[in-house]
Amino acid sequence: MKKRFFLRSVSLAALALGIALPAAAQQWKPTRPINLIVPWAAGGSTDQVTRVTAAELEKVLGQTIVVINQPGASGAIGTKSALDAPKDGYTWTAGAAQDLGTYQTLGSLNSNIKDWNLFLNVANIQVIGVNPKTPYTNARQLLDAMKARPGQISVATAGVTSAGHNAMELISKVTGVKYRHVTYDGGNPAVVATVSGEADVTTQLAVEQADMIRGKRLRPLATVSDKPLELEGYGTIPPLSQTLPGFTAPANYFGIFIPKGVPDEVVKTLDNIWAENISKSEALKKYAASRGALFAPMSGEAAQKAVFPAIQANAWLLFDGGKAKVSPDTVGIPKP
Repeated sequence: MKKRFFLRSVSLAALALGIALPAAAQQWKPTRPINLIVPWAAGGSTDQVTRVTAAELEKVLGQTIVVINQPGASGAIGTKSALDAPKDGYTWTAGAAQDLGTYQTLGSLNSNIKDWNLFLNVANIQVIGVNPKTPYTNARQLLDAMKARPGQISVATAGVTSAGHNAMELISKVTGVKYRHVTYDGGNPAVVATVSGEADVTTQLAVEQADMIRGKRLRPLATVSDKPLELEGYGTIPPLSQTLPGFTAPANYFGIFIPKGVPDEVVKTLDNIWAENISKSEALKKYAASRGALFAPMSGEAAQKAVFPAIQANAWLLFDGGKAKVSPDTVGIPKP
C-alpha cells in the first residue's frame, strides 16, 4: 500500500513539474522595443487595427512596440523587410493574410503562408463605395454602367493583391465588367481619392470607408459579400448577393505576422497572449464594432486554416486574370 502511494505521489509530482517547466520556458520578456512594420500607408485598414493591437500587446509585454509604415509594391516591400530581419523576435509585420499568401504567386516575394506565424485580430469586409456626385445609387446601376462603358469607370484600390483590388477582380470575373484600375499606396489614400473625385469608385474595406460613409462623403452601394453589414452610425449596407444571386466571397482576415525561425518562446508567449488577452480585448471589440469589422482573434493552426480559403481565391483570381507570374498549384495552393 505504501509503495503504491509513493509511486502515485512521484507521478503527480512529475506531472506537475512537466506542466510547470514548459509554461516557464514560454514566457518571453522582450528587453528592447519591438519593430512592427505596416507595409501600407498610415490611416489604412492595416495601420488602424495594428495600432490598436500593438497598444494592447504593450500592456502585457511591458515593452514599446514601434509601428513603422513602409508602403510599396502592394505590401511586399515592408513584408520583405520583416522576413529579412534577424530572426530574434524583434521584427514583426502586419496586414491581410490573403496578401501575405499570394506574394509568391505574384513573384514579388518568395514566401509562403506557412513561413509565418499568424496572429489574427479581425476579419474585414470590402464595400463598393462611390463618390456621391456619381449617379449610382445601387450596385445594379454601377454594374450596368460598367458594362455600357467598359474600362472607363475608375476604381481606386491599394494596388494589386490588396483587398479592394481582389474584390473588384472577383466582381469582374463574375459579371464580365471591365474597369479602369487606379492604384495607391494604401486603402486610406484610395478612399480619399474617391472622396475627392479623383476616382469614381473604391472597393476597399469597410473600416477604411466607415468615417466617410457616416459623413456622407461616400455612398455605399453593397458589401462584396453574401451578408449585409451593420455599420454603427449609418445603418445596413446590403450584400452584393442581393444584386448577383449566389455571389460569395471568403473572409478576409487581418493580423500580425512573425516569420518562422524566431525563438519558440516568442511564438508561445504570443500564442498565450492571444488566448488570454487579445481574445478578450475590449479595445479591439470596440474598434471592430465601430468600423464594420468582425472581431476574430486566432493563432496557430486554427489561423492557418481560417485564412487559406481567401488565399486560394485571391491567388487563382490573380493567375486567371494574367496578373500572377507563378501558377498557384506549383507553390502549394490548389485550385478551390
